[in-house]
Amino acid sequence: MFGKILIANRGEIALRVQRACRELGIKTVVVHSEADREAKYVKLADESVCIGPAQSALSYLNVPAIISAAEVTDAEAIHPGYGFLSENADFAERVESSGFVFIGPKAETIRLMGDKVSAKNAMKASGVPCVPGSDGALPEDPKEIVKIARQVGYPVIIKAAGGGGGRGMRVVHTEAALVNAVQMTRSEAQTAFGNPTVYMEKFLENPRHVEIQVLADQHGNAIYLGERDCSMQRRHQKVIEEAPAPHIPARLISRIGERCADACRKIGYRGAGTFEFLYENGEFYFIEMNTRVQVEHPVTEAITGVDIVQEQIRVAFGEKLRYRQKDITFRGHAIECRINAENPFTFVPSPGKISFYHPPGGPGIRVDSHIYQGYTVPPHYDSMVAKVIAYGDTREQAIRRMRIALSEMTVEGITTNIPLHQELMHDARFIEGGTSIHYLEKRLAEKSEVKK
Repeated sequence: MFGKILIANRGEIALRVQRACRELGIKTVVVHSEADREAKYVKLADESVCIGPAQSALSYLNVPAIISAAEVTDAEAIHPGYGFLSENADFAERVESSGFVFIGPKAETIRLMGDKVSAKNAMKASGVPCVPGSDGALPEDPKEIVKIARQVGYPVIIKAAGGGGGRGMRVVHTEAALVNAVQMTRSEAQTAFGNPTVYMEKFLENPRHVEIQVLADQHGNAIYLGERDCSMQRRHQKVIEEAPAPHIPARLISRIGERCADACRKIGYRGAGTFEFLYENGEFYFIEMNTRVQVEHPVTEAITGVDIVQEQIRVAFGEKLRYRQKDITFRGHAIECRINAENPFTFVPSPGKISFYHPPGGPGIRVDSHIYQGYTVPPHYDSMVAKVIAYGDTREQAIRRMRIALSEMTVEGITTNIPLHQELMHDARFIEGGTSIHYLEKRLAEKSEVKK
């Protein structure tokens, strides 16, 4: 096994990876910005290296600084976590060419799946169902674009091939608005991602966001670890995730899961990954693949008993997967609430010093967090400060346990979105299960109108 791993990330995922390494007997090097000098995981690391000022571009996205830190500490591998450089093929390539192991897929796989057009083509070739749409990138000819849209049927959505995180997309309901929408999305895509390529998909009116977790090794073995429902979203950002997805027949999950595992074998995938789908009227439609560990991986760990981060590390070391599909059993239900340092209803960020902190506990409760009493939440990064995961034998028990956990959790000195989660845990539609990706946005909009 590796003797030492460098963790090229921050926040709760840096601590999560560190814990997995410690359990495997691996020493850790943590890189950090000046703003994160007092972080818990920095204090717990075997070694730490400051790689720059608070701005991400000068620290967590500073590839030469990260590679240098690995060199001076004699690290053998680099774990990118999620966000930042985790899906950057050039970074993965640089890590490997510098003599280190990148804990993730090969650079060419990241490139293949990072471009939405090539990803869809690869999935079609592997038998994974995709959203109806253009056959690749949209042409320049406006008449051809109109022709494609008529074949797909309105409404359509224009997406940037290099986009992600809810950016670089525009819904079009009428033919009159189509050409201008394509031009605007192309322009935005060039500015934001350095790639003006856009494609078209049928816009599904009320889909759910359901994703399949996979693990694969470099020896041609691949398995799926069930599904997660991540439909409770705001501005394409997930708020609550759960596993398994309510009200979807197990036979459908088994069928799509096998196709995802087979696609991994066909594209030579290595490591942990997630196939994201829109699910509507009993059908799955592939939208993208995340070639990294997901924020919501703990709910899958809860219902399978598989440590996904440890498996990432073992596979990167060259080991064969320790599990076959028949070894994976799904038990119980898990729900994750993302706790953010922000106003629960206006979503204005709330960085600052935490004057008092009391995490929840009890049966079935897991808290993944890097914060502590006296810790200052910096204003420079994502506002997530904790993930609360509640596990139960049934979905009803998981909801009850989450309600108790949220009532116990106290974070003073900053504002958090705990009140929003408390409301949602009592929301009739959430309790019923199976809400669409638009539900939370509509609910918040209605609440805002009532206040006016």
